[in-house]
Amino acid sequence: MTTNTAPLATPPTAPAAAAAGTWRLGDRTVNRLGFGAMRTTGMPWDEVPRDRREAISVLRRAVELGVNHIDTAAFYFVPRRSANELISTALQPYADDLVITTKVGPSRPRDGVFEFEPYARPDQLRGQVEENIRQLGLDQLDVVNLRWGTGLGAADGSVAEHVGALAELRDAGLLRHVGLSNVSVAQLEEARAVVPVVCVQNRYGLTDRSDDGLLARCGELGIAFVPFFSMGAAVPGAVPGSNTPDETGAEAVAAVAAGHGVMPAQVRLAWTLHRGPHVLAIPGTGDVTHLEQNVAAAAIRLTDDDRAVLDAIAPAAA
Repeated sequence: MTTNTAPLATPPTAPAAAAAGTWRLGDRTVNRLGFGAMRTTGMPWDEVPRDRREAISVLRRAVELGVNHIDTAAFYFVPRRSANELISTALQPYADDLVITTKVGPSRPRDGVFEFEPYARPDQLRGQVEENIRQLGLDQLDVVNLRWGTGLGAADGSVAEHVGALAELRDAGLLRHVGLSNVSVAQLEEARAVVPVVCVQNRYGLTDRSDDGLLARCGELGIAFVPFFSMGAAVPGAVPGSNTPDETGAEAVAAVAAGHGVMPAQVRLAWTLHRGPHVLAIPGTGDVTHLEQNVAAAAIRLTDDDRAVLDAIAPAAA
């Protein structure tokens, strides 16, 4: 597994996603600072969807800043907006280096109600893969993650049969690479016995470190670890089902941020990227200013003292 392991640079005048280096997703190379498309539509509980023109501007600006890894899903939609459709409209024709990662397994009612339908059977995954292909205007998906379960934490059960179905779709040419989301170390190992796994996407952040062991195992295997909600715990309403921000360590984060002249959210994102060269961040937003702040975090260099302060906020998982 090859990677650019150069030290993170000090923040440049113009933010650049390449500042944190690169990693491999299968046979593709991406900048470690990517973009999560969930918020481009607005959230299902918002009173109105995000402005369509603004969402398209955010996506185009992300690519201008060097983002070449975008995470999405067909179930990222509200009644009048679809993340996949916005991506297709904003970014086609797609740049040669752009990698779009999507997820299958869960699905939602087409009326936009924020609830999930019964989890897909292995034989239903082809329909979900083809739905993403149609919406994104592609002939083949770069990476498809099996998103195991519909909760925010790893769900029990064997993933082998579902992963096997995705392996068959890969062999049929519908997708290039298989990834996982919302899984345990044991489920990762089970999946690897069926098909090569190029990434694992789980909830993880400064105060949510239950997957430290999984992050470490991915590093040993050269597999990308892609945290979601890495900053969301500290933002009111950012995490489904929670309107109360997690203020654990807020003063310490603010102090580190002041030392670098940046925002606390940027420090949280920088800490995530410092967890290993195989960690790919996918912060999402529907606002251009927030996007530029997120991308600028790719260049923040945390000192050893900074990291010690931040690491102490939430002890490493056993």
